[in-house]
Amino acid sequence: MPVDRSSDHPDYEEQVLAVVALIPAGRVMSYGDVAEYLGSGGPRQVGQVMSRGGGDVPWWRVIRADGSPPPGHEAECLTQLRAEATPLRPDGTRVDMRRARWDGS
Repeated sequence: MPVDRSSDHPDYEEQVLAVVALIPAGRVMSYGDVAEYLGSGGPRQVGQVMSRGGGDVPWWRVIRADGSPPPGHEAECLTQLRAEATPLRPDGTRVDMRRARWDGS
């Protein structure tokens, strides 16, 4: 089985970061959504890119598919999301993906 090494290429990193930069305030994409939008890689590859170089883009707008923030960055992510009035689930610890997911259009 071939291994997808999309995230090892600088062009892929640039593409991921360009998509993240487009996500409007108050909206989110999952790691898998970003990969699907690009048509390559997967959630893990997008996560690798974000862990290496997501500081200059609104990284908090890329979350797990269940609406939870990136591990280790929960407090800062939720603070940013609340400041942007991103719809959260009633418990306040996860994004309401049905209402907040951005499809790239």
